[in-house]
Amino acid sequence: MALDFPLIWAFILAVGVMVYVLLDGFDLGVGMFTAIAGSEEERNMMTATVEPVWDGNETWLIIGGGGLFAAFPTAYAIIMPAFYLPVLIMLAALIFRGVAFEFRHKAVRPVTRKFWNGAFYGGSFTAAFSQGLMLGGMVQGIRVEDGAYSGGAFDWLTPFALLTGISVVIGYLLLGACWLVLKTEGELHEKSRKWARMALLGVAICFLAVSFATLSVDPSIGERWGFSMTHIDPATFLPLAPVPLAGMALTVWLWRDLWMKPGVGRAPDWRPYLLAAGVFLSGYFGLGISLYPFIVPYEVTIAEAAAHESALGLMLVGAVIMLPIILAYTAYVYSLFWGKVKPGDGYHA
Repeated sequence: MALDFPLIWAFILAVGVMVYVLLDGFDLGVGMFTAIAGSEEERNMMTATVEPVWDGNETWLIIGGGGLFAAFPTAYAIIMPAFYLPVLIMLAALIFRGVAFEFRHKAVRPVTRKFWNGAFYGGSFTAAFSQGLMLGGMVQGIRVEDGAYSGGAFDWLTPFALLTGISVVIGYLLLGACWLVLKTEGELHEKSRKWARMALLGVAICFLAVSFATLSVDPSIGERWGFSMTHIDPATFLPLAPVPLAGMALTVWLWRDLWMKPGVGRAPDWRPYLLAAGVFLSGYFGLGISLYPFIVPYEVTIAEAAAHESALGLMLVGAVIMLPIILAYTAYVYSLFWGKVKPGDGYHA
């Protein structure tokens, strides 16, 4: 039986993007929460929770972009011109955020410390919002003629894309708050639980809004789920129903865990983050169901955009060797820095 190399590479890229979202998502979420830290010590504790891992998390963004370029060059040639501006804004925000992460610890005067703190949480927000804009621009569709992008420079800037931008920001805030629940204790820990509850409420609202808005973007999405403006096709919808139902169940479970009072019987601190990741995964699976088999919605399929099978096969050999190494190293780093942060933890020059 011959291997379906385009489908395998589509799966690899999908996994890479999802891992990036789950890891750099909490990283960006924590960065945004530093804007409302109660003190500089509290802000330092928050940044200390991501300090050992934040740069490694962005490795997965490179895997996603590089993999798209290598495995699906046609899709890359269409998608990049469609999103030049948000991509540049996102990269600039990530770079500026990285610089601010280092410089905020070295700032002596209050005004410069305030500037670099602002750059850190401002860069975190801008990067997250840009990613949401690109997601919305992808889902709403890209204009293609003769195998090339034929739209304008601002086709991605629509109300739907703005909605997805806000949704991604709130989703990353949820991941960030749940990460702080895992990594902190005391007053900051209880604050993080409150922030997580507020973010979860926002995620639930955005989840519903984006889901219904997505059904109206293209008729093929509604057909895939068995929905139309006049009826529901149970034979089509019921096999797919476990995906949104799982998302709702995980949301309720997470809400219950976050409301538990301190003491015996409270859920372990690692569970809120895993439940939040599960909520993200349910949305990600739903998005995959909505868009499959297109890699450039609703114009170019995975098979049409793929590189030659010989190239995909050769690259797959490298991926089979390198991806387990990257995963093992990532797991090792997280296990090495497992545990709660304490006052005074963080950057040391």
